[in-house]
Amino acid sequence: MADTSYLDWPFLESHHRELALSLERWAHENIDDGPHARGQETDDACVGLVRKLGAADWIRYAVGGAAYGGSAETIDTRGICVIRETLARHSGLADFAFAMQGLGSGAITLHGTEAQKRNYLPRVAAGSAIAAFALSEPEAGSDVGAMKCAAHRDGDGYVLNGEKTWISNGGIADFYVVFARTGEAPGARGITAFIADAGTPGLEIAERIEVIAPHPLARLRFTHCRIPASQRIGDAGQGFKVAMRTLDIFRTSVAAAALGFARRALDEALRHAVTRRMFNHTLADFQLTQAKLADMAAAIDAAALLVYRAAWLRDQGANVTKEAAMAKMVATESAQQVIDAAVQIFGGLGVVSEAPVERLYRDIRALRIYEGATEVQKLIIARELLKDAAAITKS
Repeated sequence: MADTSYLDWPFLESHHRELALSLERWAHENIDDGPHARGQETDDACVGLVRKLGAADWIRYAVGGAAYGGSAETIDTRGICVIRETLARHSGLADFAFAMQGLGSGAITLHGTEAQKRNYLPRVAAGSAIAAFALSEPEAGSDVGAMKCAAHRDGDGYVLNGEKTWISNGGIADFYVVFARTGEAPGARGITAFIADAGTPGLEIAERIEVIAPHPLARLRFTHCRIPASQRIGDAGQGFKVAMRTLDIFRTSVAAAALGFARRALDEALRHAVTRRMFNHTLADFQLTQAKLADMAAAIDAAALLVYRAAWLRDQGANVTKEAAMAKMVATESAQQVIDAAVQIFGGLGVVSEAPVERLYRDIRALRIYEGATEVQKLIIARELLKDAAAITKS
């Protein structure tokens, strides 16, 4: 029942339409839309999805460089969005498994050495190595400049000490892209990126974190953890730029995942509304239901326009700081409202544990927080608007 009319919008090209339809067929046959797995089951399910997505060549779209297993020389933002929207409609964990392969290896795609790219990216694309992105800390989430995890140069390597938290794929990853303070300058300007292989002495999983929409998540601890200098990504002191460029690729795709959740919620609500009988009518016959469905559909289309505008602009080489922030803010907030409305349409059935709309209700909540909370997106948008206004005034 899912609406695919957006595939005909001018933001997308024929290969994006073919990609969406092909993935839709594959997902229908290969993704189990069952209850959320928990604990060890979540780890096993996520690893299984990474392997499955890699074997079917879908993860190649999240990796840049054909020589390293990528589908193209540069990452196609619109393709990533189409994939995440489609996967999210089928399974939140499948979307997570795909997205983290891209986010976890994105710094290597953008700034890695030739040796790093050849060592890690083909395995990421094939799904045989699981990637993770380790930026956040207990006291440094949105405020990256408050980072305390430190790395000091020691001979032919670096020694890391400190903690990272809220690390997706923590505990199942084969390697972590870690950001640590190296002190070249104060604040965010004195941070460097490294690759830390799982099992490196001094790297441990300090805590596994359980959240409302289960996925592998952990707190990492580094204790005199030695990393060879060859594992540094980019120049020393340039880690903040590495992190922001990586996040810039995938921020719009977070909005696309929210679209997938919202479209699934609308599909479920429509199906229920036309079949649920009450007072000798169907639920869909009542104007209050119709009004709610109209609001849901309009919110989805408005968000989709922002998402694919931002993705298209980025693929044209434009700076999309403002547009990506708008897309993420509107898509995630709208999806929360759409899913809440779907739960309301289902009534008591909507809050039954592991019912489709109940799962969506839990799946969407984190998207309003990670990769920049809604409040942060508002600050970004305002900052860009004021910057443009100042430039106009000066001219």
